[in-house]
Amino acid sequence: MKFLRFISAGLGAAAIAASAHAAGGALHAHEPEGGWAFEGPVGELDMASVQRGYQVYREVCSSCHSMRLMSYRNLGEPGGPFYDPEYPNANNNPLVKSFAAQDEILSTEPNDVGDYDYRPARTSDTFKSPYPNAAAARAANGGALPPDLSVITKARHGGASYIYSLLSGYPSEDAFSTREVPVEEVEPAESEAEAEGDGAEAAEAGEAEAAEMAGAEGETAAGEGETETADAEEAAPARTETETVIDVSAVEALHHGGGHYEGELVQPVGQYYNPYMSGDTTAQWRGDPRHTPPGGFLAMPPQLSDGRVTYMDGTEATVEQMAKDVANFLQWAGEPKQSQRKSTGLAVMIYLLIFAVLLWFSFHRIWRNVEH
Repeated sequence: MKFLRFISAGLGAAAIAASAHAAGGALHAHEPEGGWAFEGPVGELDMASVQRGYQVYREVCSSCHSMRLMSYRNLGEPGGPFYDPEYPNANNNPLVKSFAAQDEILSTEPNDVGDYDYRPARTSDTFKSPYPNAAAARAANGGALPPDLSVITKARHGGASYIYSLLSGYPSEDAFSTREVPVEEVEPAESEAEAEGDGAEAAEAGEAEAAEMAGAEGETAAGEGETETADAEEAAPARTETETVIDVSAVEALHHGGGHYEGELVQPVGQYYNPYMSGDTTAQWRGDPRHTPPGGFLAMPPQLSDGRVTYMDGTEATVEQMAKDVANFLQWAGEPKQSQRKSTGLAVMIYLLIFAVLLWFSFHRIWRNVEH
């Protein structure tokens, strides 16, 4: 009996997986070319990339996304991207202080007349939020709440690779086209009250109209042909609307995923297709229903374009480079002490290995002449 239950559960899981695949799912997040420097037991973050990633966050991401768990001084603490040994106390780091002073936040203390003024942020303050509350954030983003990015690499499967893939995975402009499609007009239905009123009025006017119609039939018949012709000429043209479609064969990320799709996706108004976004594209797919492309639609439009920021170190700001840098920054933000943790862990492992070897020799030295 248990065996049959096991088989049934396995078949059910397979059916769910098959239906998810048919519905599209999402592409698996992938690493940038060259991988991530922080991976592995001794891997360390590329601090130059983390610094550039902070610039991308400030100039692009911070307009919608908050980082409530991060303080400005974290940038200058040991392990941070702007740590300076000359300033062991990050609150005294002039570069970090300049970063904080670029933002103005609402003071928590009232002024002399009881009002709350804006003041330059201090290093002890948390990163400035783009919106005062969640309701304002939803109102500014079509009802969608932009997630906080403090620990986004911990909260999303794939971590930094997910961030990189999502930001760099939008279709290029070559994949898009527009066309005009007719709009079906539906006449509004009459309410019961209006229908009853119309019936009563028609009954009262029926007799009078019958008398008038008898005399007017001749004149109406004479001008009927001309009226029909004029009505046909004056008929309003059919209403159309602009539809945005995506040629999935031109979506580069789908080729990286190993698939081959032929057809079009109709992009809903205010939504943007991304093959790395979990979702269901069945309703928007115009192609073979057995091969629905993976991905979904999200409210965030593509944020990165070549040259969107100008790196201070002269690095070329391509979409892939900016996506990699901001993913590195968010990886650091999710665990600012990652490098120290790995260094400490490696030292502890070496110590335990040496201790184990000494213990082994001590054991044999003490018990070598003792019979067991």
